[in-house]
This record gives sequence, C-alpha cells and structure tokens, in this order.
Amino acid sequence: MREYKVTCRITVYQMDELSAADRELVNAACEATKSSYAPYSHFRVGAAARLSDGTIFAGSNQEAAAFPSGMCAERTVLYAAQAQHPDKKVVALAIAAQTGGHFLDDPITPCGACRQVILEAEDRGKCDIRILLHGTKGIHVIGNARELLPLHFTSDNLK
Repeated sequence: MREYKVTCRITVYQMDELSAADRELVNAACEATKSSYAPYSHFRVGAAARLSDGTIFAGSNQEAAAFPSGMCAERTVLYAAQAQHPDKKVVALAIAAQTGGHFLDDPITPCGACRQVILEAEDRGKCDIRILLHGTKGIHVIGNARELLPLHFTSDNLK
C-alpha cells in the first residue's frame, strides 16, 4: 500500500499588501459582480483575468431558469479572453463573490468545472495562472490551477 498527501499552498494577504497590479485585478473582479445575472441564487460572482500584455478582461456569472444552462464567472471571463485574444496567455485570475449586497468574508473557490478550465488555460498558454480569491478578511493567493486541482485530468491523459 502507498499513501499520498495532497496539499495546497495558499498565501493570505490584506488588500493593501498586494501589488498595485494585483489590487487592480481584484478590484476588477469585485466590480464585475455588479454585472452578474443571478435572479435565482442571488449569489453574484465576478472574475477578472489579466493577459500577458496587461489587458484585463472581466466577467460574471449568468444564470438561467433552465438549470444548469448558466455559466460561472471564471469560465465566462476565460472563454471571452481566449476567444478574443487567442495569442495571449492568461497570467492571473481574480474571483470575488457577494450576496445580499455584501462581499463574502471568506473567499469562494472555483467549482470543479472552472478548476478544469483554468488548468486547461494554463496548459494552452504554457504558463501558471496566479489565482486571487477575494474575501473581506483577506485575499487568498494560489500559485496555479494544479494547486487547486492536484489530481487533475489533462490532454496528456488522452494519449
């Protein structure tokens, strides 16, 4: 028998401890929650992606009455960025959520489907994507999608 221990490294920062570029990205994710269409869950999520040239794309979750036809904020922004700039790498992704008009104290993490899409964006760009998760008590920073999805499935598994 063999046993493995899987860990995830998370560094927690206060907003004023982040670089100006990271604060800008987190603020863009917070702002993106305003464009969320969440009439059913009332759970508004915003995401912002920074491309290798510094361009920031923002997106939000979009719900539909015919569940599960909606789309998470992370996939919305990554798909838009990659569709409009296929030659640019995504280098950072910030995520924020609010409910009842208030941002959450503790950050949310991407769902499993979004983790897979972030991982594939890393593979596509051949670079890590720093992930910044906004919470009013602190910003959790994770080095890449493999930290969030350690037992991952990639195109290599299809070979």
